[in-house]
Amino acid sequence: MAGGWNLAGRAGGWSASRWKTAAFGWFALTIGVFAIGSAAGLNALGDSQSGSGETARAESYLRGAGFLSPAAETVLIQSRDGRSLVGRPTFSAAAASLVQTLSGVPALTNIRRPLLSADGRSAIIQFDVRGDADTAATRIQPALDAVAAAQAGNPSFRIEEFGMASASHVIGKTVEHDFAKAEYTSLPITLAILLLAFGALVAALLPVVLGFTAVLGAIGVCVGISYAYPLPEFLSSVILMMGMAVGVDYSLFYLQREREERRRGAEPRVALLTAASTSGRAVLVSGLTVLIAMAGLFLAANPIFTSMGLGTEVVVLLALIGSVTVLPALLHRLGDRVDRGRLPFARRARGQGRFWNAVLRPALARPWLAVLLAGGALLAAAAPTLTMHTKLPSFTDLPHGVPIVQTYERLIRAFPGSPTPAVVVLRARDVRSPAIRAQVAELERRALASGRVRTPVSTRISPDGTVEEIDLPLVGSGDDAASMAGLELLRVTLLPQTVGTLEGVEYATTGVAAATKDFNELMKARLPLIFAFVLGLAFVLLLLTFRSLVVPLTAIVLNLLSVGAAYGMLTLVFQHRFAESLLGFTSNGGVTSWLPMFLFVVLFGLSMDYHVFIVSRIKELVDAGASTEDAVLQGISRTAPSVTSAAAVMVAVFAIFATLSLLQFKQMGFGLAVAIAVDATVVRAVLLPATMKLLGRWNWYLPHWLEWLPRGDAPARPPVPVD
Repeated sequence: MAGGWNLAGRAGGWSASRWKTAAFGWFALTIGVFAIGSAAGLNALGDSQSGSGETARAESYLRGAGFLSPAAETVLIQSRDGRSLVGRPTFSAAAASLVQTLSGVPALTNIRRPLLSADGRSAIIQFDVRGDADTAATRIQPALDAVAAAQAGNPSFRIEEFGMASASHVIGKTVEHDFAKAEYTSLPITLAILLLAFGALVAALLPVVLGFTAVLGAIGVCVGISYAYPLPEFLSSVILMMGMAVGVDYSLFYLQREREERRRGAEPRVALLTAASTSGRAVLVSGLTVLIAMAGLFLAANPIFTSMGLGTEVVVLLALIGSVTVLPALLHRLGDRVDRGRLPFARRARGQGRFWNAVLRPALARPWLAVLLAGGALLAAAAPTLTMHTKLPSFTDLPHGVPIVQTYERLIRAFPGSPTPAVVVLRARDVRSPAIRAQVAELERRALASGRVRTPVSTRISPDGTVEEIDLPLVGSGDDAASMAGLELLRVTLLPQTVGTLEGVEYATTGVAAATKDFNELMKARLPLIFAFVLGLAFVLLLLTFRSLVVPLTAIVLNLLSVGAAYGMLTLVFQHRFAESLLGFTSNGGVTSWLPMFLFVVLFGLSMDYHVFIVSRIKELVDAGASTEDAVLQGISRTAPSVTSAAAVMVAVFAIFATLSLLQFKQMGFGLAVAIAVDATVVRAVLLPATMKLLGRWNWYLPHWLEWLPRGDAPARPPVPVD
């Protein structure tokens, strides 16, 4: 039998002969772990724990003194007729009443008197939320209720609240609603696509059930991990997206091969073990490639990327295990019943082979032309990547119709810089010393004189006197060019020339602008290392799998083309505002900072799934004596239904995320959906066959000095017999 009884074949044989142990053990494990995790609850990663570079250092100073910044909130009061508030009794009464109400809320502290804007048309009341800023969103509702009551009692004024806690509260509700919609939508869409692919309800349900149980198990495992290493709350949504994508892919590849063998007349036991030793082996290699790619996230030296790496590694590993053990067990138990619930039009799917023959023949007939046209199109699509600008996401990435975003925009116009200060953190033996106080006063004076910082400047000192926090409101929106210029002035000039001249004083700057700059700098430094790690290990794995130098090189080049095209389209659509109204978003002038690295590792891993699956079938045919051209034509034609269905599932799941409200998730879903669509069509149907036709026997070139490499498909001891 082609491929021999390799590890995947033995796993399939063992699982089929012990189907109760494999199936019930799997469901008990994944559902049980999820139930335990749900009961325990996630130990969430806070915003103050996710910084990079100098931002992380500033937060560490604050945490070291037990002095994390409270969440600062601001109430904006404006007259609806645009008149000045100065000397208006109704304004004074409304403001005094609100201050009194807020003072009675136990969760609030440091409530300040109203501050008028320069033109007198706006006023703000500032206060802090007690306790840790990372959890302040859970305590902000009484303040929001008080502001809402003040607004209802004073209709002639606009009274509304903005701050990190209230913004996080709104974002949390928005994300919860969006992800609930994504979760409820992804399962039926996936099932519908698989129904079209298999033409039978039971066969379509198997990949969905295995993928979803892998997701449940991974979420439960990650909850346990979070008590040793805190993880972000959004990780469960990333696990859902990745788990359904790869889980369905692996099961689909396996199941399609088993059904194909049975259509050829193989008895059920032989068909199952053939699928196990061929498609099962391809699934193992594909899964290992994805695991290698996702491991690259650990090199980013950032808690968010480490968290994403952990979550995706766990769910891919579980999906991989389920596909090569639980799926053969269920297929053995179901037998012919896997085709129950057949749809009336099921036979139409068998015409896909003829369709793909018609698609492939032009690329094989004129391979040079196909490579030039398809390769040129992908390079053109990738060109906008050269202009890519990255920035960290924030609450302003919500749709501008959301009331709190409109409040922020009005607040910025009336009090430029106040909601998004640069936060300077000093650490010394005693920050109350006269020398430090003098230099802090000089820092404030020079910052305000520069025009890059606005009032009000505020400071806080830790109870033990070792740490001081200085809030310097930057001109600008917090992460635009004006704010970045102000940050640069502080870090490069003002701080070194003031507090930096004192011995024994350490300082660092955090805040929105600082976090964006430090994160971007980290990405620039780490991206080449991650590229080298992922590409290098993927090359070695494919070299060992196919015993060829050419196959891994072409795989890497083709996958980089699809990744580059995704980068370019992402930049064109979201940074350069192309199709802004069509996709329903307001551009922030950049691409989410963490997205290029995340997209690279995910897309490289997922596109390798298709490549390994297709090339494994082509190699199988070549080893059986077919010419390279015939093997390419037959191999892609036979695997095309599986690849098409798998890609359709992935594109559908990712496209759901492109409908979410938060811009970062909209960008992620769009980038993944476009890349997978391009990879499954242009790359796999045009570039791959044309390239392999041009290379001919060179596809399988292995120099003599590498002949010692082990044969990954060499026969091993026979699998356990299936009862």
